[in-house]
Amino acid sequence: MSVKVLCFAGANRAASYNKQLARAAHASLVTAGAEATLLDLRDYPLPLYDGDLEAAEGVPENALRLKALFKAHQALLIAAPEYNSSITPLLKNTLDWISREHQGESGRVPYAGKVAALVAASTGNLGGLRGLFHVRQILTTLGVLVLPDQLALGKAHEAFDDTGRLQDARQQAALENIAQKLVAVTAKLAT
Repeated sequence: MSVKVLCFAGANRAASYNKQLARAAHASLVTAGAEATLLDLRDYPLPLYDGDLEAAEGVPENALRLKALFKAHQALLIAAPEYNSSITPLLKNTLDWISREHQGESGRVPYAGKVAALVAASTGNLGGLRGLFHVRQILTTLGVLVLPDQLALGKAHEAFDDTGRLQDARQQAALENIAQKLVAVTAKLAT
């Protein structure tokens, strides 16, 4: 059985280092034997979560599309940028909309039984490490099993080669190891 992994970055910027890291992670997931889907949240624009808007108009169509994608995959690999030592508004808003109840279905259903791996990239020395704590906390609250291994890629503006791989062999090996562990743990839990 092939493990299905949804891979995406919590960033909108086209040239985002976290989107580059998500692409590198996607390649590592495919190498690890996963059926990996690379998603760009820019293709699923959502309004800022607002309970009044939800009451008046319901859950937005793009949130429902994202819910379906989450439910169709067993695992998540998220490249999570850090904004002011925390999670990006885009990623938080996306996770919030997906977690909303819809037609009697609990908002936890898209997260139920999921395994996640977290990575981050930043031009700073810490590589987005402080924001990963918040993403881990949110996903854990939603019932996702988040792997302890993570990658915080510092100096991201210098980190990628022309093919999209990480130039530092140890960092590339760490990314590949995270992908392999995500696939292995998800496969074991699925049996």
